[in-house]
Amino acid sequence: MTAPGTRYTTRELTDGTWTDFVALVEANNGVWGGCWCIGFHPEGLPSDATAERNRDLKRRHVDDATVHQVLVYDAERCVGWCQYGSPAELPNIKNAASYAKELVELPDWRIGCIFTDRAHRGQGVARAALQGALDAIRARGGGVVEAYPEQLEDRPPQRGAYLHTGPESLFTDFGFVRDRRIAKWRWVMRLQLGGT
Repeated sequence: MTAPGTRYTTRELTDGTWTDFVALVEANNGVWGGCWCIGFHPEGLPSDATAERNRDLKRRHVDDATVHQVLVYDAERCVGWCQYGSPAELPNIKNAASYAKELVELPDWRIGCIFTDRAHRGQGVARAALQGALDAIRARGGGVVEAYPEQLEDRPPQRGAYLHTGPESLFTDFGFVRDRRIAKWRWVMRLQLGGT
């Protein structure tokens, strides 16, 4: 699928796109030192986790079809992704204790992490990734979608930081609204998304 208004296309992470995902992760040092985008999954990232363990777990999720992740392509090169899934698929979120305090009802879907290859940052990859994930959720019937981005407005500059859950402004552009604060600079944001 081509992301509207961009040169990018998106594809789901499957057995057929696994090698593209691997190439992107390996070109970026395993992503955050070897997480392989497993932190939101039930297994999480224990302090003794290795990159090999995380890679094997991610592969198992692909084999078992227990992962939802949209990959972004620039021509035939994978340059980013947006992870999404049900709360059962992605139970591990940052600031979980604060999140649980005012929880009324779990969402139908969660946006986990958003990642962009370092050479493609600032070029619309995250926007294409989120659009692809929302399109995929819409095709699966829609529902309440939650994200946990970081607030940048009124915040000191984050030099060298990478916001693995994305900036609040990206989600605002797609119609997400603040639900509640769960950390000094992190919000629960929600969107009611219709199905197709």
